[in-house]
Amino acid sequence: MRNNHIQHLLEINLAMLFIATSGALGRYVQLPVPVTIGSRALLAFIALLIYCKWKGLSLKIEKKDAPIIFLSGILMGIHWVAYFYALKLSNVAIGMLSIFTYPVITAFLEPLLLKTKFELMHLLLAFLVLTGMFFLSPSLDFENEYTIAIGFGVFSALAYALRNILLKKKVAKYNGSMLMTYQTGIVGILLFPFLFTISSEIILSKWEVLVALAILTTAIGHTMFLMTFKHFNITTVSILSSVQPVYGIIIGAIFLSEIPKGTTILGGILILSSVVIESIRSKKPT
Repeated sequence: MRNNHIQHLLEINLAMLFIATSGALGRYVQLPVPVTIGSRALLAFIALLIYCKWKGLSLKIEKKDAPIIFLSGILMGIHWVAYFYALKLSNVAIGMLSIFTYPVITAFLEPLLLKTKFELMHLLLAFLVLTGMFFLSPSLDFENEYTIAIGFGVFSALAYALRNILLKKKVAKYNGSMLMTYQTGIVGILLFPFLFTISSEIILSKWEVLVALAILTTAIGHTMFLMTFKHFNITTVSILSSVQPVYGIIIGAIFLSEIPKGTTILGGILILSSVVIESIRSKKPT
């Protein structure tokens, strides 16, 4: 049991490392946000579809589950688009950290929507994450674009929290790769018209970044993340995943030279503290 728990913790950390590449990649790619997300989703859809066929995974879903899966796909698209606007208007730290208000949002919403037991500790840990994000943010000037970026980030966080809560029960029923195939397909179809707003040559010139976003961040990272839903409740998952902005800021520092300040390090320590506490607490049956 102990080894399984450690394995599940390692899996969610690896998933967060892959997803954390979205910050640096999102800042690096110089395309309109809907074009970036649409291209990313379609490429990930193709990769996941090939993987599902190769593994012999069924893509059939029951009719009663279709509306929830479709709605979760729309919410995923909203999350991605709003998040990338937050990145465009600020930096990796602000963009990534603003969406990590979602542990707080999840702590409030999960007991209401899934009828689970409300845990005061989850709320306390969520606010510890929020405090960590406050210190991680290198600057909060409410007279410039950072304010709008934070607004986009929080809106992205709300969509992300709702999407995760909706898919919680479906992950026990369907394979994570199959669910992500539907998610990316829905987002790709909805944003497909935006691909015609700029020349195909410009899109193709960014193919390396788009493929990295599609394969590393989306197909691998988000599929692994979905699979962790089987082992923890959604609030626990959201708190454990708060290590993602720490990974993202490190990646941004290495590849974009966005060096964190002392307050950023303090914020990272607070976030990691909440992750360690919840890692220990989540050993108990949920």
